[in-house]
Amino acid sequence: MANWVSVTRTAHFNAAHRLHVAEWTSEKNREFFGLCNNPNYHGHNYELHVTVSGPLDSVSGYLLDMKTLKDWIEEDVERAFDHRNLNLDTEEFRNLNPTAENMAVVIWEKLKKRLQPDMKLKIKLFETPRNFVEFDGTQS
Repeated sequence: MANWVSVTRTAHFNAAHRLHVAEWTSEKNREFFGLCNNPNYHGHNYELHVTVSGPLDSVSGYLLDMKTLKDWIEEDVERAFDHRNLNLDTEEFRNLNPTAENMAVVIWEKLKKRLQPDMKLKIKLFETPRNFVEFDGTQS
């Protein structure tokens, strides 16, 4: 039986968004989302931690080539979201409120497709240095 290991790659991207629920009144959106409901949008410097866990290959000594993981993050996350207005410039958030929670799920879904079925994936997305979201695809 192979040893189970985890590897983590960190990435950064900058993006603007507006938190808004179309079915709510403007007043309810302002009350609920506060400054994050600014009609002119606002931005964050996101920090992303992508952790992949799975069986260690006894021949190569790798779980996953970190260069490959770096490339996947660049293609699926950084190119898609960096210096974008998430509400206006991305298909993923055209009809989905771009909360940090929804962003973590979307990133997880994009990257999970790249992994072997026996590998686990965990996304940790920092919206600010003190506020972050984690998602690993499991439900409690």
